[in-house]
Amino acid sequence: MMKTVYERPKVLTDEYMKYCGGCGHGIINKLIAEIMEEENLSEKAIMVWPIGCSVYADRYFNVDSVCALHGRAPAMGTGIKRAMEDNLVVVYQGDGDMVSEGMAEIMHAGIRGEKFTVVFVNNAIYGMTGGQMAPTTLMEQRTSTSPHGRNADNAGFPVNMAEIIGNLHGCYYSERVAVNSPANIRKTKDAIKKAFKYQLDGKGLSFVEVVSPCPTGWGVKPVRALEWIGESVLNQYPLGVFKAPKEGE
Repeated sequence: MMKTVYERPKVLTDEYMKYCGGCGHGIINKLIAEIMEEENLSEKAIMVWPIGCSVYADRYFNVDSVCALHGRAPAMGTGIKRAMEDNLVVVYQGDGDMVSEGMAEIMHAGIRGEKFTVVFVNNAIYGMTGGQMAPTTLMEQRTSTSPHGRNADNAGFPVNMAEIIGNLHGCYYSERVAVNSPANIRKTKDAIKKAFKYQLDGKGLSFVEVVSPCPTGWGVKPVRALEWIGESVLNQYPLGVFKAPKEGE
């Protein structure tokens, strides 16, 4: 007798995912859907999608969702969560959308201690619009707008969001994870699950940064993209917990 060991989460629609081959967004979408299904959260979940590759996901989830303008997802999440305190509000953003176009919105959400969850996908590049340099692009990394590599003299330095948000008093939980290996994917799911729990417990901002591959933007094959995360990207963006509740809190 054959038995089913895994099924596509019913939280996901049957829509064909448009992410590029090797992109990490599909993995992260699946993890969020699995958690919502396992914890019976789909009826109370509200997703806030940004501008960027992840905007496609508004067709992939069988939950209430809304699309925000460039960088404004935390502001929209603030209004939704304040109006609907019992709902699970998940703000999902990429690095171009958050760190370039919406830095003020995410910073002030953290300063105010807004009680929603942020899933921040960091692939160190603008993915949807042509592979341009982002605030998270590594030093010396080549992009379509930095063909000779990022130079600190004219582009500054990469921005480490999990550390920055973790230093804000209103942030309750901040962790950086990755989806470049099965072990790290399991840790990513655990981190997102914790972030959801803290929100439902009425705590402050919960922030999960996910280091994710972008083979198309990086100009490499998918397997090489996973290798490059381990070789280079995690040197700039080390995995770990940067803010967590103390025991008993």
